[in-house]
Amino acid sequence: MEQGMNVGVFQIVLLIIYAVIIVLPFWKITAKAGYSGWLSLLMIIPLVNLIYIYFLAFASWPSLRRG
Repeated sequence: MEQGMNVGVFQIVLLIIYAVIIVLPFWKITAKAGYSGWLSLLMIIPLVNLIYIYFLAFASWPSLRRG
């Protein structure tokens, strides 16, 4: 029974590492684009992450707008 728990904890740790590896670059890209970095957490949600990538690619970035 203990071995099953260790595998579960190991999987959770891998999932957190994977999420950090994915979210951090998108946090920087989102912030440079002029949006809140918190939007990069959408990369964790399946299918929503694809919509987010298209939004980021085709939206007009607030940081590039001329005031």
